[in-house]
Amino acid sequence: MTGMHSLGELQYAIMRVLWDEGEATVARVQELLAAGTERDRALTTIATMLTKLEKKGVVAHTSSGRQFVYRALIDEKDVHRSMVGELTQRLFQGDYSALVSHLLTEQEIDKRDIERLKALIADKAGKEKRRGR
Repeated sequence: MTGMHSLGELQYAIMRVLWDEGEATVARVQELLAAGTERDRALTTIATMLTKLEKKGVVAHTSSGRQFVYRALIDEKDVHRSMVGELTQRLFQGDYSALVSHLLTEQEIDKRDIERLKALIADKAGKEKRRGR
């Protein structure tokens, strides 16, 4: 499933739990968020966010006894693509090279990462060349 998937910070954290776990109850999501870097959230807050995510069409639930078990309906890669696209549009008028230029000039990047980026660029250039672009 592709499309625009703009998620708030808590919604994204909940989605990460679902991507990592495959599926989870509200209590399990709360437990994993509290164990990580997220602050402890009330069960009702997590349940409300999951309901909102379900209305957005990004999660679904099944019933297991009296509990709902939630699962992601979208891939993490699709969310990344959508949110980076939205950020690029908003801050750089859709100019991805401006985004990359900003990241390279404003962030500390170690030599290993620079080499990895060079390899990614070379790979992308090779693919574009084979397509005739």
